[in-house]
Amino acid sequence: MKQSKLDLSRFPQASLREGFSPIQHRPRLSRELGGPEIYVKREDLDGLGGGGNKLRKLEFLIGEAQASGADTIITVGGRQSNHARLTAAAAARAGLKCELVLSRLVPIEDEDYVNNGNVLLDVLFGAVIHDIPGTVSALDFAEERAAKLRSQGSRVYVCPLGGSSPVGCLGYAACAAEIDEQAAERGLSFDRIVVANGSGGMQAGLVAGFIAMGKAPGAIVGYTVLAPLEKALATTFEKTQKTLELLNPDLSVPADAVAIRGEQLGSGYGLPTAAMREALSLAATFEGLLLDPVYSAKAFAGLIHEIRAGVLQPKHNALFVVSGGTPSLFAYRWALQ
Repeated sequence: MKQSKLDLSRFPQASLREGFSPIQHRPRLSRELGGPEIYVKREDLDGLGGGGNKLRKLEFLIGEAQASGADTIITVGGRQSNHARLTAAAAARAGLKCELVLSRLVPIEDEDYVNNGNVLLDVLFGAVIHDIPGTVSALDFAEERAAKLRSQGSRVYVCPLGGSSPVGCLGYAACAAEIDEQAAERGLSFDRIVVANGSGGMQAGLVAGFIAMGKAPGAIVGYTVLAPLEKALATTFEKTQKTLELLNPDLSVPADAVAIRGEQLGSGYGLPTAAMREALSLAATFEGLLLDPVYSAKAFAGLIHEIRAGVLQPKHNALFVVSGGTPSLFAYRWALQ
């Protein structure tokens, strides 16, 4: 595997992934939608813990935790958090104890949502789960729990929502270099790179990575699935700038470098929409491609809307980043029937 053009060797890093995730052409879906040639970046194919985009962040976060001498990692998320699942899996791989603070952020209380999907895997990976109401600050709870464990002699590393600290975002700066190399090898250029925007780390890392490599990041568009649009923009821009400071403190993020759209959020985080269901169905029935209902399917619905509106045309190439989250499909059985 060729070295990327972005040198991240000065940052501690755990080995959790198996090389580059593939970029695959999806011709049947491209023809069905009648727009650009659609390519997908398969972040869901990493083997550890069911796969997903959080593993890139966790390579740097676990690396930092190990470098600090931690023996325990605590993180936060919603009840069906993909990040929590993969933190538990990564901790198991690294030999760290893991505690998860899971908030009831989504007003769904059926048995599948509460105990199936990611939660089932959290338990299998050996994590200690703290189930808290959505009205309680998960990060405050995590810090209080960390303080208690430290008083008992543990060395605790607290990981933020989605792993989207500047250090975690470095994982997607590395992904930007990976995309750049893969595109060059195939003689491709992408007119649009579409991502889901939850905690903002994936988009922040990609934008920072492209800027650090001297590339224009304007083709990257995120669809917020968690926060209202203005908040998502502000949070992602701040994370992009802080990540870029780690990569090259002499560079800054242009004001228009972070593009996010809000029309696919629907009623809120984790709540189904008709456009999400259609996107999930189209990807599955035309390509056998599984998207998750919380992140990828909503972002893919945004790409479909751009195609139908004529923004993206047959002469274009579009890259959709499949962020993973497949286990959460089993928590949304009621919404998909």
